[in-house]
Amino acid sequence: MSQKIALIMALPSESKGLFEQAGIDVHYSGIGKVNAAFKAIEVIQKTGCSVLLNLGTAGSSHFDAHALVEVMQFVQRDMDVSPLGFAVGVTPMDHDYPAEIVLESYFPHLPQGVCGTGDSFETGMPKVPCNLVDMEGYALAKVCKKLGVRLVSVKYITDGANDTAHLDWEENLLLGAKKLLSLYQTVE
Repeated sequence: MSQKIALIMALPSESKGLFEQAGIDVHYSGIGKVNAAFKAIEVIQKTGCSVLLNLGTAGSSHFDAHALVEVMQFVQRDMDVSPLGFAVGVTPMDHDYPAEIVLESYFPHLPQGVCGTGDSFETGMPKVPCNLVDMEGYALAKVCKKLGVRLVSVKYITDGANDTAHLDWEENLLLGAKKLLSLYQTVE
């Protein structure tokens, strides 16, 4: 990427200090859509980046554990106003931004997926069609679309988004950080 890039991750545990040890500036958003949106705006304004690179972890019952997956589309898996006649995942009266936010591919050698974002640690089947889940990506994508900044997002699959997901996530963070760092170093 020849444009100015800023790197955003949800938590320091996702980088395990490896990025900092390599002299890479990482912006951490914290968990959830609100924290991610706030931090994305702050980072874009502070750095003047034209590309926000999101590296992090996700669960998936579709992709193999330990895979790196480039997100090509984000959806909201916890937006549910269906009692008022709206499809799950659709934000009512938000005509400018669709329920699905599509990204351009940067890493065509990686498997590509649709990520469902929600403010819950998913351990079952999401209500919207997606093949991996996280807790920040849709918010990052929406902020980037609104501010005219390109978002590139790659997720390391830590768990199967099932009843042992919380244990698998914790156990696989170091390996994920190593794989994400290796990928990041191809960008420079």
